[in-house]
Amino acid sequence: MAVVDNKEIHGYLRDDLRPSLRNVLNTVSEKCTECELCQKECEFLRRYGIPKHIADSYDPSNKKFQALPFECSLCYLCAAVCPVNISPADMILEMRRETIDQGYGIYPEHSVVEEYEKRGTSKRYTYYAFPDGCGTVLFPGCALSGTRPDKVIKLFEYLKEYIPSLGIVLDCCLKPSHDLGREVYFHAMFDEMRDFLVKHGIQTVLVACPNCFKVFKNYGKGLTVKTVYEILADNGLPETGQVSETVSIHDPCVARFEEKTFSAIRDIAIRKGLSILEMPHHKERALCCGEGGAVGCISEELPKKWSGLRKEEARGRKILTYCAGCANALGSVVPTSHILDLIFEPEAALTGKVKVSRTPFTYLNRLKLKKRFRQTVDAKMMRERTFTAGESKKGMAMRPFLFLFFIGFALMIVRITGATNYLEQENLRNLIHGYGPLAPIIYMLIYAIAPAFFLPGLPITIVGGILFGPFWGVVYTITSSTIGASAAFLISRYLARDWVESKLRSPRWQSLDEGVKRHGWKVVAFTRLIPLFPFNLLNYAFGLTKIKFLHYVLATFVCMLPACIAFIVFSSSLLDLLKGRISPTFLAGIFLIGIISIIPISYRRYRARGSGENIL
Repeated sequence: MAVVDNKEIHGYLRDDLRPSLRNVLNTVSEKCTECELCQKECEFLRRYGIPKHIADSYDPSNKKFQALPFECSLCYLCAAVCPVNISPADMILEMRRETIDQGYGIYPEHSVVEEYEKRGTSKRYTYYAFPDGCGTVLFPGCALSGTRPDKVIKLFEYLKEYIPSLGIVLDCCLKPSHDLGREVYFHAMFDEMRDFLVKHGIQTVLVACPNCFKVFKNYGKGLTVKTVYEILADNGLPETGQVSETVSIHDPCVARFEEKTFSAIRDIAIRKGLSILEMPHHKERALCCGEGGAVGCISEELPKKWSGLRKEEARGRKILTYCAGCANALGSVVPTSHILDLIFEPEAALTGKVKVSRTPFTYLNRLKLKKRFRQTVDAKMMRERTFTAGESKKGMAMRPFLFLFFIGFALMIVRITGATNYLEQENLRNLIHGYGPLAPIIYMLIYAIAPAFFLPGLPITIVGGILFGPFWGVVYTITSSTIGASAAFLISRYLARDWVESKLRSPRWQSLDEGVKRHGWKVVAFTRLIPLFPFNLLNYAFGLTKIKFLHYVLATFVCMLPACIAFIVFSSSLLDLLKGRISPTFLAGIFLIGIISIIPISYRRYRARGSGENIL
């Protein structure tokens, strides 16, 4: 049955929805034949149902539908296989935008992606340089500039042979905000960049990243966008040698339907001497590498399924791709090279010897790249981007100065008061003993209230080890940390349930609730031993589940104890280390911390092999 605009769903009128979402919901509901072809290809749709069912049951006030769209990778494989030419991914993107508009889509897990993008558009990292007569610029994007700055330099210099007035733009295309549904912010930032380029006579943008290509193609009104691979395929490749091997090409899902790009990449690979054996999913039916739509921030399971399937389809062959993000994601499961690695270092690319930087060195590389272009490009016009879509950064800019002021002030007080005498460990402990039972009570009280106020526990733990030693430090710390975790649990369950629920909306927290229903106290034990969730939020999150309070307390106490012992033993010998003495206690602490650190790594490898049951 077709969905009409005024249809009421769970007390919610479709007329209340943004028009673009309402239209696509109606289109999917009316045209979807329920053939299940897209569902057979997509783990997300197998989990949540065929597109018509999602469209018909959509309710933005329902927590399920607030979280659901952020588990889709927006890879558009559903659109590629649909026999009636509908695009469920467009529906999902509009759901993301609706969720953001209603204030339900701001997840802490996305902060890493958002901060990455903010750096990319900041004054520190951006640089525009237009030589005299410049009408074409190279836009290398964020990931390529960070991981392979040398390739960006070589690419720019080679392209200048054909385009002498070529300019450079180091900036971010805002694809993360676009995919997260932050439509207003995306348009404010991207449109400012686009308008600046057009105003200064730029007609063509050459991109090396398929994400940048899609954004400029869809929103770069007044600009022509081409991939550098088309230019290289048409004009010739640098003389860097030939190689001989059979590879498979991973077409990034964001490049789906771009036949010119597909042809250029394969032409380049063949010219360098490679033979290509296509994987079952390629070109317009390519699979997502797992990075799409920032799904990895919300779910670990779905990205692993995509990358695992890619590994299976490669059948031991090396993979060649033309997206730095895909190269990074797939490189952890199968040998993967970027096409620019092949062009400029063919032998190293196929032997896995290409230098590829990782975070945090990627940020340093981008700064070095900016410095290089500032020195080498003879620019008639240049700029660093300062536009921030109305967001003030004055407070952020002052933080380093406030921190330095605080440190300097603290050092001055220490010296004036003669407190340096107390940095002797025995003196410190004698001072503490002088307060009698009041000292541990104060320490335990501070530690007990820390989780409720989201204060970090590790610094307090270290202080406990220094002040009270390895035995009493453990006793006081594990007792107070358990009390603090229990207090947060009770606050969440009985006093501030609505507030806590408003903060924990993402699918990861929902999976926690489902895990507790299935496994009870084992989930508490698991999350204490394997830190998959922020500790302080976790205490509140368990208060929303149906786990028994006693089970929660006991599992928390027992499973936090190993880490507590390790850090207390380690910190109890820190003052000796500062004086150049390495004690047996310090070595024992290092060993215990090593053991604790291995647990999450071992678990991830265990899960990667597909062994055992996944508790979360």
